[in-house]
Amino acid sequence: MITGGSKGLGFAFAEAFAAGGCSLVLCARGEKDLDKAAASLREAYPGITVVTAAFDLGRPEAAKAFGQWVLDKGVPVDILINNAGRFVMGNLFDEPEGSLEDMIGTNLYSAYHVTRTLLPSMMARRSGHIFNICSIASLQAYKYGGSYSVSKFALLGFSKNLREDLKPHGIKVTAVCPGAAYTSSWEGSGVEPGRIMTAADVAQMVFAAASLSPQATVEDIVLRPQLGDL
Repeated sequence: MITGGSKGLGFAFAEAFAAGGCSLVLCARGEKDLDKAAASLREAYPGITVVTAAFDLGRPEAAKAFGQWVLDKGVPVDILINNAGRFVMGNLFDEPEGSLEDMIGTNLYSAYHVTRTLLPSMMARRSGHIFNICSIASLQAYKYGGSYSVSKFALLGFSKNLREDLKPHGIKVTAVCPGAAYTSSWEGSGVEPGRIMTAADVAQMVFAAASLSPQATVEDIVLRPQLGDL
């Protein structure tokens, strides 16, 4: 189950797990992008099932509704990838009013509410793996990071607390902190694609972490471009 799964890193995660034979539940805000992503995956991997749902997970009530929608379908979630996110560049002192609420809502509350809605069923099965897609912005403040960085620090804290809470329940939690990876959002930026990572690089690491034995957990994944951060 992948939030923000219609493009960028989310779609790369979907491709990696589809190639591994996993059926998918994808969520994003845009129904058109979801339909396009699902059609592409079904064509490339005809042996899997792809289910989609359009929800704006930045709104707590929608995040809870999405989780409940999955439960109502009777889908057992083995792997949850909380990837939904939003980035607005700015300084804390001059970013647009409401930026903090916007960033916290999409980057933190979405993961919090989707996860909490699904956890009772995962805990009952005593299995599952939750990946929270954080950022190098979760590890180090940087210029123009603003409320985005604040929200990603919070998501890393959520991941660490969740890991401690779920240890006795057989559920793994991994915080993923990638640096720059080339997706469509970088088009027109002037950044040479070969300077930074591919989205598939991040997806392959997440898939590898999900493939370990039940008694092993990768708690944190940090990936950066070989030449360092931009």
